[in-house]
Amino acid sequence: MSKLQALAVTFVFLFPMALFADQIVLKNGDRLTGTIEKSDDKTLIIKTEFAGEVTVQWDAVQEITSTQKLHVNLNDGKTVAGTVTTSDGNLTIATADAGPVTQPKGSVTKIFGEAEQAAYEKSLHPGLLEGANVGFGLTRGNSQTKNLALAFTANRKGWNDKLSLYTNSIYAANDAPGATPATTANAVQGGIRYDHDLTPPLFAYVGADFQTDALQTLDLRSVFGGGLGWHAIKNDRTTLDLLGGADYTREKYSALPSRSFAAISAGEELSHKLGMNTLLTEKLYFFPNLNDTGEYRATFNFGTVTKISKWLGWQNAFGDIYVTNPPAGAKQNDILLTTGLNFSFTH
Repeated sequence: MSKLQALAVTFVFLFPMALFADQIVLKNGDRLTGTIEKSDDKTLIIKTEFAGEVTVQWDAVQEITSTQKLHVNLNDGKTVAGTVTTSDGNLTIATADAGPVTQPKGSVTKIFGEAEQAAYEKSLHPGLLEGANVGFGLTRGNSQTKNLALAFTANRKGWNDKLSLYTNSIYAANDAPGATPATTANAVQGGIRYDHDLTPPLFAYVGADFQTDALQTLDLRSVFGGGLGWHAIKNDRTTLDLLGGADYTREKYSALPSRSFAAISAGEELSHKLGMNTLLTEKLYFFPNLNDTGEYRATFNFGTVTKISKWLGWQNAFGDIYVTNPPAGAKQNDILLTTGLNFSFTH
């Protein structure tokens, strides 16, 4: 092997990332090599081989050299795609059809790598991810009882928004002759919420929740509200949102006076992946009553779903609604516990 050939082989083995990866150079001279994932007018994210995802300030980026095709969104609404180089504060995009296109760095609003661009295009036409939970119990002999628990959830996640729907119900009865009460549980809960991102960490939301409970003679509790939320943690495994706003509650009872009141709301929502197959969710909300100082309502929900296959899983859910001033004859706590098989469907 000649000296020239040996030098070429050494170069290839010592600098593979420089040859086959994207590279950015910062104003302080630092270089990062990897895969450019995305950027807005504030930060750029590059995935490196040894440090994982690295986020740098967009203003600190001096040069960009990409080996993959990048999709560059401009402030005039246009998008150009191709490999990117920089010179004198300008980005040159080598497009396949129009040739090199040069734009000032300040005109760039977003940059997407190939994977992020595919995810973005998919998010423009998101579908519903639906799940149903079914549990049934029956005893006969010395005990004669039956119970049925049903739950349904649906989520539609877009690039900047999310639509969530849920409902759960439980029915239980004691079939023994002369049992009082014959119906021991008959409650239904459901709701809908829409979130829209205002900035990367800040979002606004509106929603409505509904509940009936035959044993409390609660024909319908309707709660309408909205407010602002903050993504305190948001990554592939964990999401923690802090929320605050206001709501209006209307309660109608068949055997008790109806009532209405306004409240402020404060809460947090956690979603965390445990390993590869289990998703844990938790929500805690506090609603101080504005019409009656010192009174409040609190809700807590905790659940897990463990995947058995792509469409089948095992789900557990616990919910508690606490009211400081329930109607006469009603208890302060409403607890709902369900467990059973979960069926997932994607549209």
